Order: sequence, then structure tokens, then C-alpha cells
Amino acid sequence: MSNILVLLAFVFVANCAQHSVKFGKKCTQVAKDGTYEKSYIWIVNKNTNPDFGKKITKQNCISAESL
Repeated sequence: MSNILVLLAFVFVANCAQHSVKFGKKCTQVAKDGTYEKSYIWIVNKNTNPDFGKKITKQNCISAESL
């Protein structure tokens, strides 16, 4: 139980700092070699790549799973 609380605390603290936390099944676009990334929790750095949060969507998962 304490591990879950620590993990949740980390997610909330990361959200307040330089990171954005995104929940839900989201994927990146399929690359030329047919690979993609899929996750239910994304921690995105706001400063390094602000457009990355827009690149992970639910629609990418639908197109990736149909391959």
C-alpha cells in the first residue's frame, strides 16, 4: 500500500514541476520500421519538447494496433 502512495505522490509532484503527466492509453505515431510506443501514463518534460504532448494521442493507438 505504501508503494502505491509513494508512486501517486511522485506523479503529483512531477505534475507541479517541469513535467506534465498524462493519463490514459496513448501512443506515438508508427515509425517507418513499424514500431511505436504505447503507455497508460506519460510524463512529458514541458521545457525540452513542448510539442511532444501533442504527438501522443488515442488515435495513434487505433492505427498502430490495426497493423
